[in-house]
Amino acid sequence: MGRIHEIVFDCDKPARLAAFWAELLDGYAVRDYDEAEIARLAALGLTPESDPTVMVDGPGPSICFQNVEGRRYDNNRVHFDIEVTDRAGEVERLKAAGAEPVRVLPTYTVMRDPEGNQFCLVDAQQQAEAEAVAA
Repeated sequence: MGRIHEIVFDCDKPARLAAFWAELLDGYAVRDYDEAEIARLAALGLTPESDPTVMVDGPGPSICFQNVEGRRYDNNRVHFDIEVTDRAGEVERLKAAGAEPVRVLPTYTVMRDPEGNQFCLVDAQQQAEAEAVAA
C-alpha cells in the first residue's frame, strides 16, 4: 500500500499557478527559496518566478507545479505521486487490479488506472534521499 506523497499539476506557468493555489488553500504556502536554490536557478538562467518546478507545502500532501509545454490530451494534467516501499510489488498488485504500467524510471513508475488516468509510484527511500540531497 502507498500514501500520497505529492499532488502534481502539469502547467504552463508554475510560479503563477502555485501562488494561486497557495492563496486558495488554508495553511498552504509556496515553498521558500533558500540562497543555495536561488544560486542553482541563477546558474541555469532562471529565477523563482521562472522556475520550472514550484512546490507548495501545507498541512496535507505537498503540491508540485511543473512546467509542461503545450496540452497533451493523452496525459491528465493533475496526478498523484504515491510513495511506496516496494515499487515492483505494488506495480504487480495494481496490474492485477486493472492498472497499466506506462513507463519505468530509476525512482518512479508512471501508471494508468483502469480508466486511463496517470499516477506515479515513487520509491519512499529514494525520495527521502533525494530530499536530503536537495536540502
